[in-house]
Amino acid sequence: MTLPTLTPQQLWQRYQDWLYYNEPLGIYLDVSRIPFDEGFVEQMQPKFAKAFADMEALEAGAIANPDENRRVGHYWLRNPDLAPADLRPEITTTLNQIEAFVQQVNSGTIRPPEAPRFTDVLSIGIGGSALGPQFVSEALAPDVPPMAITFIDNTDPAGIDRVINRMGDRLKSTLVIVTSKSGGTPETRNGMLEVKRVFQARGLDFSKHAVGITMQGSKMDELGHAEGWLAEFPMFDWVGGRTSEMSAVGLLAAALQGIDIHALLEGAKVMDEATRVPDVRKNPAALMAMAWYFAGNGKGEKDMVILPYKDSLLLFSRYLQQLVMESLGKEKDLDGNIVHQGIAVYGNKGSTDQHAYVQQLREGIPNFFATFIEVLRDRQGPSMELEPGVTTGDYLNGFLQGTRQALYENHRGSITVTVPIVNPRTVGALIALYERAVGLYASLVNINAYHQPGVEAGKKAAASLLELQQAILITLRESSQPLDLATLAERVGASDRIESVYLIVRHLEANDRGIVLQGDRAQPSSLHVATRQLAAV
Repeated sequence: MTLPTLTPQQLWQRYQDWLYYNEPLGIYLDVSRIPFDEGFVEQMQPKFAKAFADMEALEAGAIANPDENRRVGHYWLRNPDLAPADLRPEITTTLNQIEAFVQQVNSGTIRPPEAPRFTDVLSIGIGGSALGPQFVSEALAPDVPPMAITFIDNTDPAGIDRVINRMGDRLKSTLVIVTSKSGGTPETRNGMLEVKRVFQARGLDFSKHAVGITMQGSKMDELGHAEGWLAEFPMFDWVGGRTSEMSAVGLLAAALQGIDIHALLEGAKVMDEATRVPDVRKNPAALMAMAWYFAGNGKGEKDMVILPYKDSLLLFSRYLQQLVMESLGKEKDLDGNIVHQGIAVYGNKGSTDQHAYVQQLREGIPNFFATFIEVLRDRQGPSMELEPGVTTGDYLNGFLQGTRQALYENHRGSITVTVPIVNPRTVGALIALYERAVGLYASLVNINAYHQPGVEAGKKAAASLLELQQAILITLRESSQPLDLATLAERVGASDRIESVYLIVRHLEANDRGIVLQGDRAQPSSLHVATRQLAAV
């Protein structure tokens, strides 16, 4: 559906009719370029009544993730008074512990054995344990932070090597934060073991540099206590990874970089208050969720393109990619029906996008709606004039407004979120705004936003392949002759998985793991597999 052709005055009136402004935060939300009408808004009222009730129950401590019998309480992190009485102490205690630890690190009371103080942070985690801290660091860290931060957020060996090599001799003054709720997340565990090996090779005591963020009783909790790590901070079972930035997962890293974590929490708290209002027109998260629903026909039929017009918000699209897609990308609804819900999210930044994919957004497949993130304040201090009355910031603003108008003229819908400045308070508010919009939208389409069965399925499949690899290696070492792929697959009980067997042995050979492939590589079925010792005979 597209809006009827509006005169400039009518469009201006529509903008005013649907503009939301939060005075304490100075944040605007404009959904006027999404072409819903009053009839649609009225039609959505029953769905929103249920969504508001669902969110109220969630914050009151209802079981929101029946798969794991867990509550969902990331909202309590910025307002412990709302948390169940039994949880309030651990929220406030954790925040106090973070502040005390950071003060001791900054003062040198906690220091590495081989240096007068810690100079760097190496954060090892994946998913929400990395994306939130990365986004906040990019957005808010001072140009010269008290501690620089680097991330290992994958199990890519070359990527790990690059991080370690770039740190060089500073490794001896690096604080290592390892974040994993279970302590058994493979990517995080792998990164930790790789880093630990480098520390040992350089004669450094890893335990005197290591901090864990995990659940009590996890494998990492046990390891940290056994090895005498510097400190441990809790992850709560009622906080999911993608909503964990306001927990120790995000706050510890932010505080070590000199970011005001109290302002971050305060901004989220103020936005939470605004998004509890049970009136769509006066609730920015409800307006946003309604715009998403209309744009995608309640089925995610259009992608969400995030266009922040500020370099410091570059990673916001990646952060939202996980928050939105992991929360909303579900095969079944709450009644067990196959629905295949979700909203695809991608983005980069303005005005870079105008030299990249805005051409397609303007004239290509209309399979998206855009979200512009506008920042009113250009920089700290005055800007030079490039020409009379025009600065670099004026150009940036002009590109944003021009792109928004160009998309509208070609019937491409958009949302605009405007913040006065990028600071901890507004970033906290942005995080909270999207968290609530995701929760409300999930209720509108009747899905569970707080579980991720698809992620778990992928982990199980990977574990199965690693077990198959072990069987392949044992079989090849015990064989007295090269084996063709079909025979090898049969011997390891994987006759129906010959392709997986082939991909495993090809990877082993490429990494000098003692395996050799013999035959025509363009015809994998003709290949024979042997150990290097057997092939040399």
